[in-house]
Amino acid sequence: MGERVVAAFDVDGTLTRRDSLGPFLAYACGRRAVIAAAARLTPELARGALRRDERDRAKERLIEALLRDRDATELGERGRRYAAGLHRDGRMRDDTLRRLAWHLAEGHDVVLVSASPAVYLDPLGEALGVTAVVSTRLEIDGSGRLTGRFDGPNVRGAEKVRRLLAWLGAGTVELWAYGNSTDDEPMLALAEFPHRIGRRPLPPVA
Repeated sequence: MGERVVAAFDVDGTLTRRDSLGPFLAYACGRRAVIAAAARLTPELARGALRRDERDRAKERLIEALLRDRDATELGERGRRYAAGLHRDGRMRDDTLRRLAWHLAEGHDVVLVSASPAVYLDPLGEALGVTAVVSTRLEIDGSGRLTGRFDGPNVRGAEKVRRLLAWLGAGTVELWAYGNSTDDEPMLALAEFPHRIGRRPLPPVA
């Protein structure tokens, strides 16, 4: 048996061409509702944009304003439809999708590691055929409705490494990692083969 090979992919800006959460919230709640919520939360969102330690709270407050008390089953169906649109409508990068497909063809484990919510990343991962999805979860109460809070930490920065290591478990791994932002740097630093995704297409594997 050879060494286990794992490829960890960030999603927003790495597999997708741009942010996926904002368009999802607009799809699920309506653009006007998103604009109104963002206007009410302008001070908190501004602090989140300027201060890394405020970013997770600002994101959670926006999600709370828009998704609190939403039926989880209904939102899950919207998440599946949104994921299908991401995969179908040219909103993903061809170069990183080809690299992901190469890893799968080589028999490598492929895991998506993202701060975006599982409500649409789980079905996206299923459509892509990946091994696992490690992403931010939204808390659901006993009646099947969203509380507006995260179920665990936002999967960003060092939390990506913590969650990825927990998923990898014990044993030796050859790790490839793909990311596009400073939030991905801790995961890239963990990898034997790190790839920082920029505007230029990722070259084919030789």
